[in-house]
Amino acid sequence: MADENCTKVTQFTFSGLTEHPQLKTVLFTLFLGTYVLTLVGNLALIALIRVSPQLHTPMYFFLGNLSFLDICYSSTISPKMLLDLPTKTKAISFAGCLTQFYFYAVFATAEIYLLAVMAYDRYVAIVKPLLYKVVMSPGVCMSLVAVSYLAGLLNAVVHTSALLRLSFCSPPAINNFYCDGPPLFVVASTDTRLNEGLMFVLVGFNMMTTNLLILASYACIVVAVGRMGSAASRCKACSTSASHLEAVIISCVSATFNYMQPSSSNSLGSKKIASIFYTIIVPMLNPIIYSLRNKEVKHALTSFIRRKMYF
Repeated sequence: MADENCTKVTQFTFSGLTEHPQLKTVLFTLFLGTYVLTLVGNLALIALIRVSPQLHTPMYFFLGNLSFLDICYSSTISPKMLLDLPTKTKAISFAGCLTQFYFYAVFATAEIYLLAVMAYDRYVAIVKPLLYKVVMSPGVCMSLVAVSYLAGLLNAVVHTSALLRLSFCSPPAINNFYCDGPPLFVVASTDTRLNEGLMFVLVGFNMMTTNLLILASYACIVVAVGRMGSAASRCKACSTSASHLEAVIISCVSATFNYMQPSSSNSLGSKKIASIFYTIIVPMLNPIIYSLRNKEVKHALTSFIRRKMYF
């Protein structure tokens, strides 16, 4: 009978970020501004790539998809979190929780694979420049992006299906501001070892696969840059790779800290901080990193502004 009652949970409640009224106002203002900057920055980058012929290359095709993923997975988390911040009871339905978790898993997983694809693109551009247009043809670029999304879909299906086997007893209070695997495992009333094992193995596999591809690509890039005779060529190669490398480091470090630890109530406080950075801050930083550190993006933006001023 107890098990039957546990399976009839219709909603969860979040602990949220804070219960201090003044701090709530500060955080709401801060995160609302961050979310608006995320939307504006990424949408502006997508629009700039579409309207600027000089940015119609594989590198910026992937960057446009990265901005799209940033918008999607930030929008999966931020609106609900902003609505909950001023309220006392932060509730979400069982179906809503699983839906949020599913789409977050899709977009977050697709992003780390897309970052690996972008590292491969930089490898081909720098190490094999004469074959770049052949190797990174439009069909290949579309296939690589499709594989990234497929990896996200498969990962999300596995984890969401595993969550459906768990039972939760009332009142299930999640020590987080959104539905994620580790906080849900803590409040489950049934054995979560399978879920934790899947989380550790699949996240570990995804991180290891993408990180190895990124490391191998940049190892080859470093060797190729060292052999370049021209200082200008070395500078150009480094500038086109630096912004991507910064985005990779920020995303991978926060994701590894958030998921590659055993779930426990004691560690959820620190994981919540990592989650804030991973789900709210990183999507805002990516367009800033790529626009400030990339001369081609700045040149395309300047050209676009000049065209608008004259016409």
